[in-house]
Amino acid sequence: MDKEVLIQYCEMKEEIRDIRKRIKELDKFLSEPHQVSDTVKGTRRDGTIGSIKVTGYPVPEYYRKQALRERYKKLLEQKETELLELTCQAEEIIETVEKSQMRMILRFSIIDGLSNAKVADCMNRAFPKRKIKYTDENIKKRIQRFFENVPQCPEEKC
Repeated sequence: MDKEVLIQYCEMKEEIRDIRKRIKELDKFLSEPHQVSDTVKGTRRDGTIGSIKVTGYPVPEYYRKQALRERYKKLLEQKETELLELTCQAEEIIETVEKSQMRMILRFSIIDGLSNAKVADCMNRAFPKRKIKYTDENIKKRIQRFFENVPQCPEEKC
């Protein structure tokens, strides 16, 4: 079904957002790795015997996270390429919709990733002389009718 491509497009955007978040967290860890400390018994520099505090960075963990970051970056490149292809397919599907207003709503909602309230604002600006103004509920219902009870795209997230 053609509408499945639109849903897949939305899911792919969310997946890319998640991968970017994970890369950001790994970048934060790699830029400021946490120190670990331990105490051991041994001879100090001054020749006394006793406990010595050893502090450092967990090198194996650092390298594992560095390798994971590189894998995520490769995955992100791959997913962005797939998303570009899906964007073209989604645009083609949206162009097949008969009503111009519905095409605009789908572009704002799916391609641009705007929330229903923001789509309503954009539509009200595009059609200022319309007697009945667009609302977020109105937009939500139009999208639901278009997809015929197929789950919608998630709304814009932080």
